[in-house]
Amino acid sequence: MDGVEHLTIRANGADLHVARCGTGAPLLLLHGWPEFWLTWEPVMARLADRHTLIAPDLRGFGDSDKPAGPFGPADHAADMVSLLDSLGIARAGIVGHDVGGAVIQALARANPERCAGLVLFDFVYPGIGPRLGAPDRLNEIWYQSFNQMDLAVQLVGASRESCAAYIGHFLRHWSHRKDAFDDVFDAFVDAYWKPGNLAGGFAHYRAAHAGRVAMLKGEAPPLPPITVPTCVRWAEHDPIFPYAWTDRLGETFSDLDLAPFPGVGHFPHREDPERAAEAIAGFFARIG
Repeated sequence: MDGVEHLTIRANGADLHVARCGTGAPLLLLHGWPEFWLTWEPVMARLADRHTLIAPDLRGFGDSDKPAGPFGPADHAADMVSLLDSLGIARAGIVGHDVGGAVIQALARANPERCAGLVLFDFVYPGIGPRLGAPDRLNEIWYQSFNQMDLAVQLVGASRESCAAYIGHFLRHWSHRKDAFDDVFDAFVDAYWKPGNLAGGFAHYRAAHAGRVAMLKGEAPPLPPITVPTCVRWAEHDPIFPYAWTDRLGETFSDLDLAPFPGVGHFPHREDPERAAEAIAGFFARIG
C-alpha cells in the first residue's frame, strides 16, 4: 500500500513501531495474535481518505520492543495512552480485534476520555465466562495454555518451517475465507521469526492467565460497564468465539451497537475489509 509512513515512537519506556497513513479524525488500530500492524492494511487503504490511521505493533510484536516478562491488556493500554501523548492526540477512535479487544477494554476503563468511540471484532470479554473452557471448546482453546510454556518458544521457533506451520495453522483455521492471508503469509511468518517475537506474543497469554482462570471458575470480579459508545461486529463463522457468546456484551458495554458480521471467520477485518471499513467509518460518522 502506498502512502504508509513507518515511525518509531517512544512510549511508556519502549520504542513502538507504528504504521500511519491518511488524513482526518484519528483511529488507533489494535491487532490481535498472531498478527501485527500489517493485518490492518486492507482496512487502512479503504479509510485513508476519511481518517488518519495509526496501526502500532503492540509491545512484543512486530518491530516494537519486547517485554521482559508477562505483558497484559492493562500494560498495553498504558502503552497506547503514552503513544497518543507522543503523537499529540488527545482523543481517538479505537478499533481492535482479539488481543486488541482486550486492550480496548482496559483502555476504555482506565482512560475513557481518550476514546472517541470503540469498534471491536471478535474478542474475549467477561460475559463469556465458563463457556470458554466448556468440553466442546477444548480443541479450540488449547493454544492459550501451550503459549504460556517455555517449551512453546523452543518448539515453534525450532525453524522457520515450524514457525510457519504454527502461525499458519491459526491464520487458516480461524478464517472462514481460507485465502485471507495468502498474499501476506510470508510477511507474517517473517514477523514471528524475528528474535523475541514468539515470546513477545506469548507474553500476553502469560499475563492474561489468572484473569482467564477466574473467568472460567465464575469468580471474576464484577466491573462497571464501559460507557464509551461501542460498535461490535462479531463474525458468523468464528471457530473459537461463537456468535452466541455475544449475549452478555450489554453487561460490559452500556452504549452498544451489536450486529453479526456474515460470511467471515475470526478475522473480519482481513476476510472482508470492504465491509469492515464500512462498519468502522459508518459508526464514527454516526456518533460524530
